[in-house]
Amino acid sequence: MIETRARQRWLLLVALVVALCGSLLGAPTSSAGATAADATAWQNTAPGVAAWSNTPDGFASTAGGTTGGAAGPTVTVTNFADLNRYATASTPYVIRVAAPITVTPFGHEIRVTSNKTIVGVGTSGHIVNGGFFLNGVSNVIIRNLTIRDTRMPDDDPGDDAYDYDGIQMDTANRVWIDHNRIERMNDGLIDSRKDTTNLTVSWNILNEGNKSFGIGWTENVTARITIHHNWIRNTNSRNPSTDNVAYAHLYNNYMQNVTGYGNYSRGQTRMVIENGYFQNVKDPYYRDSTATLTQTGSILTGTSGRQEAGGSTFNPRDFYSYTLDPASQVPAVVGAGAGPQADIGL
Repeated sequence: MIETRARQRWLLLVALVVALCGSLLGAPTSSAGATAADATAWQNTAPGVAAWSNTPDGFASTAGGTTGGAAGPTVTVTNFADLNRYATASTPYVIRVAAPITVTPFGHEIRVTSNKTIVGVGTSGHIVNGGFFLNGVSNVIIRNLTIRDTRMPDDDPGDDAYDYDGIQMDTANRVWIDHNRIERMNDGLIDSRKDTTNLTVSWNILNEGNKSFGIGWTENVTARITIHHNWIRNTNSRNPSTDNVAYAHLYNNYMQNVTGYGNYSRGQTRMVIENGYFQNVKDPYYRDSTATLTQTGSILTGTSGRQEAGGSTFNPRDFYSYTLDPASQVPAVVGAGAGPQADIGL
């Protein structure tokens, strides 16, 4: 469904006002309720117009696509027992999370099986004190949730005791992580490991984490990953750290207040960065001696340290189509559209 030009201009104005207000207040803007009530069907037809399509884009749209639990029934859950039962079932489900759910035991990662959609109902779906683990599964959508609070005051450096991730994926295939807010997890906010591929991570807020988004843990070079329109803020390392990824496409991401390093291409990774916005980021983007990285169109403000591109990468349009927002609009567009939305999952 294509919005009229007038509506597109109105939406961009809303996004700009949201960003301006956040700047004047000196604090990040909130994503909840920032869009119009019928946003579920938007398509990205012009710069500044968000896309709340129920179909993934990027690499998650390839290799047959990612439909999650669409082949099965839809259920609504408000407690941990029901969420865990449906998420670990052997048959497809669309699981609507309609209330804050506290995971037990503390730090547990729910073992999500193949062919599942787990989606928050508006902004009500919270996963508290736990996260999700996708181990050797395929065709999974995790969307419109707030996943939070497994931070431990006595964390050990090796994470042997408290390896609590927001979303961990090992050897997963065809996964879409979209419009979530993931924060204050004791280990990684997102970990994509062991050849997880055909993954799209879009329109998420990754907030208050020591290790934001780690990718790798493999000697193979097969993974294909799209990362776009995410707001990564108040983090330290792995934003993302991308090791041995065949095709890593990052575009229109908003990096803000990063103290360790930003986009890191390592191993045999080929990384393409387009039209990002880096604000108060140490080492915004760089590569090691064996990886490649190309960067075009990004804006850097208040940054320091390494800005290093080089080598031959790839053309993402050989795999899928996409529309770039101008880098100058990224804080407004992502600030208004990232994270859980009031009109998704209804």
